[in-house]
Amino acid sequence: MSLAHAAAEYMLSDALLPDRRGPRLQRLNLELPLDRIVKFVAVGFPLLLMSLAFAQEFSSGSPISCFSPGNFSARQAAYVDSSCWDSLVHHQPDESGRHQLKSLWPHKALPYSLLALAVAMYLPVLLWQYAAAPALSSDLLFIISELDKSYNRSIRLVQHMVKIRHKSSDPHVFWDELEKARGERYFEFPLLERYLACKQRSHSLVATYLLRNSLLLLFTSATYLYLGHFHLDIFFQKEFSCSVKTELLSDETDVPDLITCRLTSLSVFQIVSLSTLAIYTLLVPVIIYNLTRLCRWDKRLLSIYEMLPAFDLLSRKMLGCPINDLNVILLFLRANISELISFSWLSVLCVLKDTTTQKHHIDTVVDFMTLLAGLEPSKPKHLTRQISDENP
Repeated sequence: MSLAHAAAEYMLSDALLPDRRGPRLQRLNLELPLDRIVKFVAVGFPLLLMSLAFAQEFSSGSPISCFSPGNFSARQAAYVDSSCWDSLVHHQPDESGRHQLKSLWPHKALPYSLLALAVAMYLPVLLWQYAAAPALSSDLLFIISELDKSYNRSIRLVQHMVKIRHKSSDPHVFWDELEKARGERYFEFPLLERYLACKQRSHSLVATYLLRNSLLLLFTSATYLYLGHFHLDIFFQKEFSCSVKTELLSDETDVPDLITCRLTSLSVFQIVSLSTLAIYTLLVPVIIYNLTRLCRWDKRLLSIYEMLPAFDLLSRKMLGCPINDLNVILLFLRANISELISFSWLSVLCVLKDTTTQKHHIDTVVDFMTLLAGLEPSKPKHLTRQISDENP
């Protein structure tokens, strides 16, 4: 074995990816980074506010303080506070002297409304986990495995070409067989290409992804309506007039008709309302951006994997509408790029290819590794001239 042939063998052996069998790829990210941020904020923030509301209620005692008459005992004053908090109705006199009733129940329901908001925001996450994540996981496992295997098959093919060239005594026979193999597409691996083309005609993943983000926008809009309809009307109301002359106390002359109460938890109510409005307003552009990513292809990822055989045909098929399962899979391949060992190798080869295309016609990793192994990617010119001279 010549020194050049041994060096080519060592170089190609080092370019092979390690065989990853057994329990592998168990750390697949089945959520995009921005989707994970939206999930943590949309679900975690109302839970944080709920804990703040409960902590304020437990630490400060009663969330209201009523100004009971001076002749009331401590137990009677405590009863007034408890009764007014249970009813939480403001008696507002109108021009005719009657009292209009105005409910202040959002103060009492604040922690539970935050809990309901957190549960509603978690429903799209559950939808994605149970409706799309299992199928997406199997797709990613197969595609990542096949991409790395396609790269390894290309390297092994070059190793085989180098061995044949080294053993062949007649260079004409070798180059004739090589050009025949290229013409018959022996160097291409259509299984992965056809699988991805099939995913381009599928729309289950993209429909679930669109539904997930649409539900987030719907629940966010419902939150705006709730805050605007129920919280805005009582946002600045610090005091309310409460009536305790009910049931046994309805005929008591010593009990005033209305007792003024102050909402001691109003500041917490205002902070929760404003912060909820601000946070979910910031989340809306992120959700919309997640949806707009489905309207374009990840051309950088595709251009790198066009170095594998048959991927040029795939790129030509991607000139249509990108709203399909294949685009979703490409987004998650980008999120799991650390699992694609072949990506780093192909990225380097793409950079090197750009520096050599002026001298050599290089389309795939087979052509480039053939050149690095010391073989011409196409039949040398002197052999072509020699054949033309022999057959004038």
